[in-house]
Amino acid sequence: MTDQQQPTQFERGTDGPKVIVVGVDGSSSSYRAAAYAGGLARRQKALLAVVYVQPVMAAGASLGIPVAGTTAEIAEELAEEIRVAIERVKDVWDLRWEFHTFHGDPYSGLVTAADELTADAVVVGASESAGHRFVGSVAVRLVKAGRWPVTVVP
Repeated sequence: MTDQQQPTQFERGTDGPKVIVVGVDGSSSSYRAAAYAGGLARRQKALLAVVYVQPVMAAGASLGIPVAGTTAEIAEELAEEIRVAIERVKDVWDLRWEFHTFHGDPYSGLVTAADELTADAVVVGASESAGHRFVGSVAVRLVKAGRWPVTVVP
């Protein structure tokens, strides 16, 4: 090592990501993000952690709407869709994956998921909501957090 070279401060000891978190919510852009993240995880031999954040809707619950049951059903449907898609390609691609659900708003849920799962990268779909131009999308907030590499898939 020459005098100009400095040892790195921190390194996990691997090349490339070992855990890739992808957020899915049933939207077209989230499915594109899952497909992209799946290809990345396969090539990197990383674990694909597919995350659905069950929204907490206090207003709906206070009106007697069975929110928890509805969001749990959505989570089960998403997990089944992903299982079916991966089953179709299991003889072609070897992919390690897990499905997780977290509760909260999408941003906080993905942050919690990435922290708890020790994510090396986060992949999300681009927002399909026009209102996010004013409030800020989940993707933009994740990028601004600066805690992981974030890929936003259109």
